[in-house]
Amino acid sequence: MSEQTFLTADGENTRDDAAYQPRPGSRVVGVGPLPEPWPEDPRLDPALLAEGDHRNVLDKYRYWSVDAIKADLAKSRSALHIAIENLEHDLNIGSIVRSGNAFNVGGVHIVGRHRWNKRGALVTDRYVDIHYHPDPQNLAEWASENGYVVVGIDNPPNSTRIEETKLPENCLLVFGQESTGISQALQDVCEQAVRIEQYGSTRSLNVAAAAAIAMHWWMAQHRTA
Repeated sequence: MSEQTFLTADGENTRDDAAYQPRPGSRVVGVGPLPEPWPEDPRLDPALLAEGDHRNVLDKYRYWSVDAIKADLAKSRSALHIAIENLEHDLNIGSIVRSGNAFNVGGVHIVGRHRWNKRGALVTDRYVDIHYHPDPQNLAEWASENGYVVVGIDNPPNSTRIEETKLPENCLLVFGQESTGISQALQDVCEQAVRIEQYGSTRSLNVAAAAAIAMHWWMAQHRTA
């Protein structure tokens, strides 16, 4: 059986392998093996039916194969796309991808290095379309060819408050690295910049948290179901 993510009821994230042992007192989320005879449904994964399904997926997707889940999600993808700059091995990239899956974005774009830290994604990258771009200009070309407006989530002097901004429906939200924000080269291809106002002492918001806020703001404006 392929490696999968377990999520226990107390929030423990583990791996699906022979060495897995839940903490004493923890309850593993999911379902066990399905007794035979099994339903004749091409969406179902025989390995999951035989061994149980403890992945972090909605109950309606229990025992479904990854391909079947992805195909079902494709029917209701959001128009929103997101782009993440990959200059460093930033753990937040995986977390942003996970939020992208939660909001069922139309696609995730990785700008820069092809390899990125997937740990925080908790294998949700299997359920979204991932696009790779070697540099910001290549991302801008994709946006232009597909009719998307590139919007940076950052706080340069010309940025607008997110609460006061109507995001375009065909929007490509851009997020930078935790330590440096969006690079100047990537800022240069953004058609507008939107900031999330802060009221405490810290100079910056965690980029994964900022990404979730920005994605939800787009959803509130453009998606009703």
